[in-house]
Amino acid sequence: MADYFPRTTNIPAQTPLFWVTHKDRYLRQLLVRDIQDITGRCLIVYFSDCDRTNAQIDQSDDVAVSELLTSCSGRPVDLLLETNGGMTDATEKICGLLRQAAPDLRVIVPRRAKSNGTVIALCGSSILMGQQSELGPIDPSILGVPAEYIVNAPPGSMTPIDVQWALSARKQTEKLASVLLSSGMMKSYSEVEINDTVQKLATKSLYHSHGSSIDADEAISLKLSVIKYPQDDELWQKIWLLRTMYQHDCGLHGYAKLFEGAYVSTAVQAQKSVGVGP
Repeated sequence: MADYFPRTTNIPAQTPLFWVTHKDRYLRQLLVRDIQDITGRCLIVYFSDCDRTNAQIDQSDDVAVSELLTSCSGRPVDLLLETNGGMTDATEKICGLLRQAAPDLRVIVPRRAKSNGTVIALCGSSILMGQQSELGPIDPSILGVPAEYIVNAPPGSMTPIDVQWALSARKQTEKLASVLLSSGMMKSYSEVEINDTVQKLATKSLYHSHGSSIDADEAISLKLSVIKYPQDDELWQKIWLLRTMYQHDCGLHGYAKLFEGAYVSTAVQAQKSVGVGP
């Protein structure tokens, strides 16, 4: 990238103190608009600081996502996504919003969309991935224990309620993934092929760790619709620069999440740990 980003000699329209306070956001949004100029699509961002916080997809996310989608006014949408996952109920709500407001949707995963983040990625007609991109298995857990372990536990080691809870969680995830794939990126595939992909993602038949990394080539082998970008691609370099700006700025300002578009921005502060006195 040339050394003139951002490239203007104009004085900002905002007052100096206000502009300086918000300059990081202005610079990110400038790059968002540059990427939109290349793709011809509305770019929105759901970024979680996965490395420094425990930020999860949760029930409060739908308001920010809805505001982002409203700002796109029916245009084709690209969602840049980084998350370690989170609550399935909240994920289901976000998927519903994306499907209603962005029928022409692609999901960009520069680095990581794990667990229910992968489920959100299944909302799109395609997933844009690069060398460092990874998806992950979508098998659910109950209080940190994989649902499959509970379902298949030795008789008498789990209560009937625990087993029913785990079965329901697994069915919810499998149903959501099946609906998204059959009406989206795998709609031209047979029910058998779709079910095979869902079972590989939602059980431990193929991926034995919930943290397993599914790169672009592996995702393609699962029959997901993936557009793979080389590291030196101009568009991908801009996407990676933008993603790096989010990572830096979240750490700088103490954000757990950022929801952002060209003209909309919502930050969620990371929760500070409370020390315990002697």
